[in-house]
Amino acid sequence: MKTNGLTLHTVQAGPKGGPLLILLHGFPEFWKCWERQIDFFADKGFRVVVPDQRGYNTSSKPSSVSSYRAEPIARDVLGLMESLGRRKGHIVGHDWGGFVAWYLGNRFPQWVEKLAVLNCPHPRVMRQHLLANRDQQKKSWYIFYYQLPWMPEWSMSRNNWEFARKALQVTSVRGTFSDEEMAPYVEAWSQPGALTAMIRWYRAGLLMMKPRRRKQQPPRKIGVPTLLLWGVKDRFLGKEMAQPSIDRCSDGRLVFLEEATHWLQHEEPERVNSLLLDFLS
Repeated sequence: MKTNGLTLHTVQAGPKGGPLLILLHGFPEFWKCWERQIDFFADKGFRVVVPDQRGYNTSSKPSSVSSYRAEPIARDVLGLMESLGRRKGHIVGHDWGGFVAWYLGNRFPQWVEKLAVLNCPHPRVMRQHLLANRDQQKKSWYIFYYQLPWMPEWSMSRNNWEFARKALQVTSVRGTFSDEEMAPYVEAWSQPGALTAMIRWYRAGLLMMKPRRRKQQPPRKIGVPTLLLWGVKDRFLGKEMAQPSIDRCSDGRLVFLEEATHWLQHEEPERVNSLLLDFLS
C-alpha cells in the first residue's frame, strides 16, 4: 500500500466494512508475528491490516537514520488509514510497534479508537529507566551495540543468521520458534537493505533518548482507552516499567501474563486474543 511517500507491504483480512484493527510488529519481526491474531479477529468481524513497517521485509527502506524517528513512522500508519478511507481505528503494537502505538495515542488521539500495547513501556518511562535504572541498562545492552557501524549487521547475519534466530529462540518459551517457523523470518531479514534499515530504528531511537536541555512541559495523559499486556518473563524489559506506563493513561488497564516472555502473542495466543477482543469490543 502507498502511504506517506512510501510503499508498505501489507496483509489484510476480514470484512472491508468491519472495525479497523491495525497490528504493528516490532524488532526483529514482520507481519507474520501476528499470524495467530489475524484470522481470529477477521472471523470476529474486524478489518485487520498488518503492515511490514518501513525498513522491514519488502517495504520501502529510507536511507537516512532520521527517517526512522517516531513522527514519520506514525504518519505511515495515518496514511494507511487514509488509503483505506478511514479516519479512526484500533491500534495494537508489540515492541517497537508498541512504541509507535504509544506515539499515536499521545500525538494523534483523534485517529485512535482504542490502543493496546504488548511489552513496550511508554517512551518517557523507557527513557527514564534507560538513563537511571542500572538493571534496565544491562538488559538494554543491545541498544548501545546497535549504534556501532556494520558490526551489528555482520554479527546478526553470520552463520545463517544464528545470532538473530537465537535472539528469538533463547529468550522465548521453549518451542515457540522452531527452526521451520524461523525460515520466513530469515527470508524477510535477507531482503536487500532490510537488516540495516531494521537496525536504523534503534539508531534513531537512541537519539530520542538523549537528555533535552530545555525545560519541558509536564506530559499530558493519553486519553484514549488503553490496554497494556506484559509478559513478566521478558528478558529485555523490566516489569517495573509497566505500571508507570499505564499511569500515563487516563483510562488504562494493565494485565500481567506471569509465564509469558517478550514474545507473548506467540506463546499465549488464546489468552492474548481473548484479552484483546474483550477490550476492543
